[in-house]
Amino acid sequence: MPSHDYNQPVSGLVTPRFGGIATFFRLPHVAPADAANIDIGIVGIPWDGGTTNRPGPRHAPRQMRDQSSMVRRMHQTSRVVPYALANVADLGDCSVNPASVDDTLKRVEGHFAALVAKGIRPLSAGGDHLCSLPVLRALGKKKPLGMIHFDAHTDLYDGYFGGFKYTHGTPFRRAIEEGLLDPKRVIQIGLRGSMYDNDDFEWGEKMGVRLMRIEEAMDLGPAKVMEIARKVVGDGETYVSFDIDMLDPVYAPGTGTPEIGGFTTFQAQQMLRGLKGVNIVGADVVEVSPPFDPSGLTAYAGTVMMFEILCHMAERVAASRVR
Repeated sequence: MPSHDYNQPVSGLVTPRFGGIATFFRLPHVAPADAANIDIGIVGIPWDGGTTNRPGPRHAPRQMRDQSSMVRRMHQTSRVVPYALANVADLGDCSVNPASVDDTLKRVEGHFAALVAKGIRPLSAGGDHLCSLPVLRALGKKKPLGMIHFDAHTDLYDGYFGGFKYTHGTPFRRAIEEGLLDPKRVIQIGLRGSMYDNDDFEWGEKMGVRLMRIEEAMDLGPAKVMEIARKVVGDGETYVSFDIDMLDPVYAPGTGTPEIGGFTTFQAQQMLRGLKGVNIVGADVVEVSPPFDPSGLTAYAGTVMMFEILCHMAERVAASRVR
């Protein structure tokens, strides 16, 4: 345990994990206005206004908080206890407008900009994948970021339904156009599924994005995939975005756009463990849709992936203190 007075999760050995008010990983809930000395803030974005088919991710943060009570404090493989390395808190949910895409994008950007101004590294639970765009607007305003993106889809489409520019299939095209992401420091892992056309792939390749289809990733294996990913992003500031549909729907049926032939949960964990040493300044897990999986197992998978990422973020915070 550190000598610092860091927030600690409530232990299931003290209070049963099914008891108490649900927060992410049973951490204290801290209002953003009171978030002094918080290194990593976990934030819910309960919004799915960018969804084009099956809605429901607006309900994810609530269910993911509940399921996160199953995640104990120590990583089973690395033995990392993130709460011993960084001060982490549940900062509640971001304000959203379920009736307006434009207004929500402004609200989410402003919310995260205020956190970034306090030096807080955000780890968010969506919400659909459009939620990533305003977070990137807050994080990448001064300098474009790199990104490691786990997904069945590129989310590099230009528009939907007559050119509508803001959906969960367009966030990273917008982010590259706006200079929030350096496309040559972006890698997308696990791409698969039938397509409307090849526009998103062609555009991404033209911009310099490293597109890794599922076939290549499976042939390479998790260790080699992440060796490539670390080379793509280098030492610069990097965002990690994990769409739950990168998992095969056998493991994560509760999502809006499932694609068969995906990764197992263990393969995903192996890849996320390969993030060690990456300069992660923000991350998200998105597209968990509780209405399509009342069992809660998709949400549980999502929170476990959040914990994998959290461990690396906490290690990075601790390393930055000793420099």
